Amino acid sequence: METIVSIKPLLALLVALAGSVMVMLSGKKPNIREGWSLVAAVTMFGIIASMIPTILPAPLGLGQKILLPLFKILPGLSVTLRVDAFSMIFAVVASFLWILAVFYSAGYMRGLHEHAQTRFNACFALALFGAIGVAFSDNLFTMYLFYEIVSVCTYPLVAHHQDEEGYEGAKKYIIYLTTTAKGLVLPAMILIYVLTGTLDFADNINTGIFPAGVVDAQGLLVTVLYIFCILGFAKNGVMPFHHWLPGAMVAPTPVSALLHAVAVVKVGVFSTTRVMLYVFGVDTMHALNLGIPTAYFVAFTVLMASIIALSKDNLKARLAYSTVSQLSYIILGVALLTPTGIEGGIVHIANHAFSKITLFFCAGAIYVATHKKNISEMSGLGRAMPFTFGAFAIASLSMIGAPPVAGFVTKWYLLTGALDAGQIGILIVLLGSTLLNVGYFAPVTFKAFFGKPPEGEVYTGIKEAPLTMVVPLMVAALISVVIGIYPDFIMNFVKAVTG
Repeated sequence: METIVSIKPLLALLVALAGSVMVMLSGKKPNIREGWSLVAAVTMFGIIASMIPTILPAPLGLGQKILLPLFKILPGLSVTLRVDAFSMIFAVVASFLWILAVFYSAGYMRGLHEHAQTRFNACFALALFGAIGVAFSDNLFTMYLFYEIVSVCTYPLVAHHQDEEGYEGAKKYIIYLTTTAKGLVLPAMILIYVLTGTLDFADNINTGIFPAGVVDAQGLLVTVLYIFCILGFAKNGVMPFHHWLPGAMVAPTPVSALLHAVAVVKVGVFSTTRVMLYVFGVDTMHALNLGIPTAYFVAFTVLMASIIALSKDNLKARLAYSTVSQLSYIILGVALLTPTGIEGGIVHIANHAFSKITLFFCAGAIYVATHKKNISEMSGLGRAMPFTFGAFAIASLSMIGAPPVAGFVTKWYLLTGALDAGQIGILIVLLGSTLLNVGYFAPVTFKAFFGKPPEGEVYTGIKEAPLTMVVPLMVAALISVVIGIYPDFIMNFVKAVTG
């Protein structure tokens, strides 16, 4: 693969920083403030999209890799940006969804007359700065720096309401994410550098950066370092380090959408899978028998989080535990170490993002229009809000894995990957989790469209949320269908990863 130097990845990051600054400077003028957010989001997406022909594999593109060194600290240790097929999957999705989130947030925050909207928009931009920085990192050190930036910049978003519940959720959020990163990833990173002399990601997913001699002589230590990385990137939501995620639901719904679909959790699973594939590599994971045990370890999260979701009446809480479960699909697929399994895990980064942001957008639209949070209160609401609940139904089908929505592509590859690996146990887990998905998603749509309103309640005057909220959720739902029917664009990048 040919490597070229380009300033474009740095420009994409600087746009988010500049957007945050301009938002703060124009805080007293709401229209201008949100205009700067939109300009930053569109510009970032435009810059990232302009790199698609360079990165897209031949014959559709040039199949090149972009590298931009920024600071050299020690031999094999630098701050360097890199754009390859794997990073483009995350970057394209995150930057596009930021555009939708800008429109949606304006309708939500103004509709509820939320305070501190300037701080909210500025931190939102900084969170995207960190997320895209993670996507464009060339080594574990650079990725760690941007990972921590995401944690710090999203803390004010979780604590946005500045009440006891908000501060408690934000405290749990920051403690979980910073202590695991500093207590597990940081020491692992130091030892990896000592063992290998570098933290640069490998050029392909097979070799990793550990020499064969190190794997043979220090197999136990390499295994411990692997475990530290899996657990240390706690944004991935793997149990038992998942409690921060439901606790962060105290934040406004646009923040929940950011946390669960775009920036935070995707930063977690992206970092985890990047390290699995480009630090340890398929060969090392095979040699140390790390793959299948990892798959079964996260399979527990897949099932248990779904079971907990069944018990939640609060819609955002149910969606939160759904996220915990769905994130582990990504790690599980990669851990199967078969080409189809890895492809299923990676493509779910995009498929889950569009579907989950739709679900959270719907939850926020329902709250703005009705001030209802609990599923038990939503019977019959679908007839008053058909677009919102229709989009919710489409995104639910994707989470379940039903055709023709995006989640079906994920399930197909994961099931095929489990069969290729000869893991009938994983196959049963995937089928069982699908039934659980039906169990906690289908009743929401059924009650909304076919249920009777609670006794004594009449939905007179209830209508759809503002168009600035409904249009983004409809667009996200529509894209979930489009990439379910035509997955080739994303799969071109995914297949470039597996070679």
